[in-house]
Amino acid sequence: MENKNRPITTLFMLVSVDGKISTGSTDELDVDKDFPKIKGLKEGLHQYYEIEQTTDLWSFNTGRVQEKMGANKNTLPPKTPVSFVLLDNSHLDERGIKYFCAKSKEFVLMTSNKNHPAYSVNEENLHILYQEKFSLKNGLYQLKNDFSCERLTVQSGGTVNSIFLREKLIDFVDIVLAPVLIGGKDTSTLIDGKSIMSEKELASLGVLKLLECKTLSNSYIRLRYRVIS
Repeated sequence: MENKNRPITTLFMLVSVDGKISTGSTDELDVDKDFPKIKGLKEGLHQYYEIEQTTDLWSFNTGRVQEKMGANKNTLPPKTPVSFVLLDNSHLDERGIKYFCAKSKEFVLMTSNKNHPAYSVNEENLHILYQEKFSLKNGLYQLKNDFSCERLTVQSGGTVNSIFLREKLIDFVDIVLAPVLIGGKDTSTLIDGKSIMSEKELASLGVLKLLECKTLSNSYIRLRYRVIS
């Protein structure tokens, strides 16, 4: 792996066979809430969470995803050894920020909102990376150079995942494939965002080399790739 002036990143997600990362197009629908209710999915779901426990000690996500998961309402969690990086402008309130301060070793908030509720929270492990104009590449540069983040697991939504892809910021892909077809053109996929429109944009695709294909129990599969171009 070439030396990069940013963390080495791994996109780690739970996806359906047709590439969906949610069970539907509304915030009320979510794989974490819905898969445990579905026969044929719930039996093998634990494998994804077990693999998740072995991922990097720096984790990237978004405020929108975490609001959906209840960060603004949940009881404050116990401290973990994981440092969390969240991209958020408007989804997390003050309680949501305190939730991640409680959970994180170090908590880094990337925001372009100079009035974000995080500015009202006084916690030693809270660090705010304010960018007047958002740049994911610059944010990753700061993570490595200011916080010694060498490896980062990415678990954001399809739109932000597309920024990682188009800006060539993904090094590895690690997906757990759930045995289900979800469908729906408005349901979020592993990579959403703007589609390419011409042949000259083909260079923005992420070509992969398979590192591992592992059959798990209950028809789940783990696929690991390295991004080669």
